[in-house]
Amino acid sequence: MSTAERLNLVSVEEYLDGELASPVKHEYVAGVVYAMAGARNAHTIIATRITGALYARLRGRPCQPYNSDAKIRIRFPTPVRFYYPDASVICRPNPQADSFQDEPAVVVEVLSRRSRRIDEGEKKDAYLTIPSLRVYILVEQETAAVVAFRRTADGFVREVHRGMDAVLPLGEIGADLPLAEIYEGVEFAPEPDEEDPANF
Repeated sequence: MSTAERLNLVSVEEYLDGELASPVKHEYVAGVVYAMAGARNAHTIIATRITGALYARLRGRPCQPYNSDAKIRIRFPTPVRFYYPDASVICRPNPQADSFQDEPAVVVEVLSRRSRRIDEGEKKDAYLTIPSLRVYILVEQETAAVVAFRRTADGFVREVHRGMDAVLPLGEIGADLPLAEIYEGVEFAPEPDEEDPANF
């Protein structure tokens, strides 16, 4: 029996239909479906602040922010994948009847201990293959810092912005993100050890 047969791979159509009815969000990688873990309050606050700050700057303009309910389809050169980033900016949206976007200009993931390896590895590598993507942003929870992978003529370049006085420039969409807005109201503290049952 092949590996594919043992895994009972799910078609894209089955996945998309299932997501419309599912109370739990799932990501999709080459036929395999993964349930998404929940987030701590600090993560939710940061993601909401980012979406709100982008909305305030982009309202009435062609590029618009989307929250974590908008999944991104990645088609080439990797096998088909669907991810739910914490925030994104779309300048050329899919039809509103679709349940996903194909052409993000900006993708944002808020890091946690549980998601860091995937966000910095698998997801980064996949997102950077999207031709429309201009900036991939990783946002820390435990300190005021963001890492941006920005497309240049020589490929993606890594930038680090630290401190509450720092501003992440996003000239690609005619906006910027002050870290003071991203982290407003956030109490910086190390995430609890995920292995400790008392933390659940």
